[in-house]
Amino acid sequence: MHVLSLRRPRSLRKVMLGVVGLTGFLVVWQLVPTLGLINSQYLPYVTDVFARLAEEFRDLAFWRRLGYTMTSWAIGLAVATAAAVVLGTIVGLVPFLRRATHTVVEFLRPIPSVALIPLAVLLFGIQMQAALLIIIYASFWQVFVQVIYGVADVDAVARDTARSFGLTRRERLSYLVLPTALPYLMTGVRLAAAVALILAITAEMVIGNPGLGRMIELSRSAGDAVGLYAFVVVTGLLGLVVNLVFRFIERRSLSWHQSVRGEEVL
Repeated sequence: MHVLSLRRPRSLRKVMLGVVGLTGFLVVWQLVPTLGLINSQYLPYVTDVFARLAEEFRDLAFWRRLGYTMTSWAIGLAVATAAAVVLGTIVGLVPFLRRATHTVVEFLRPIPSVALIPLAVLLFGIQMQAALLIIIYASFWQVFVQVIYGVADVDAVARDTARSFGLTRRERLSYLVLPTALPYLMTGVRLAAAVALILAITAEMVIGNPGLGRMIELSRSAGDAVGLYAFVVVTGLLGLVVNLVFRFIERRSLSWHQSVRGEEVL
């Protein structure tokens, strides 16, 4: 009870500070073009941007494009996570595979995903599959590397104890490997979710698939600065929501872990 009573004022203070910071940012944004520091043609008034957002929110076409972006994001993230968990677990459990694949992983992981856009367009044309290739490639490494580290982090004493007690391979995976790797996995998925959103929008801007990225690019080419900033604000809000949702999932799934319990006490 005492811990909960301490957490509430701190949580409220954190929220209030966030509100104050956001309000200050919006005020500064409004003042910059008002004072003529930057031409409103290049930095529109925040009031105009939010008025445009209100119009877009009433437009069914906007929600269709938003749905297209989120569909490609969700599919790409799900496929990348599933593949990374399976392959990462296999590689992480076998020391020989970890050593054999280390150089290949370190070579492929740093390759910028946008560099694969010409290949994606060549393979799939201007379709969702082209964007999915980019999203899956970028997201896969975020989860794969974390899973390998998590699986390899299993305590050697605990592993030997499990074997001495005659636990089957499935039981060792369930009661030893999974609890150890889960914090790494959740971190990787949270990072992959943000990366997948970035690449979904980037692919739409470059490839031309319908979605938020395409709307941003059309606004830029038409010289519609208000619309451009409005759609950029939407992408920022999406990133914030995605991060909050996955942080919530991470906290709930790791409520037993000392890192989460330590944060709650603090």
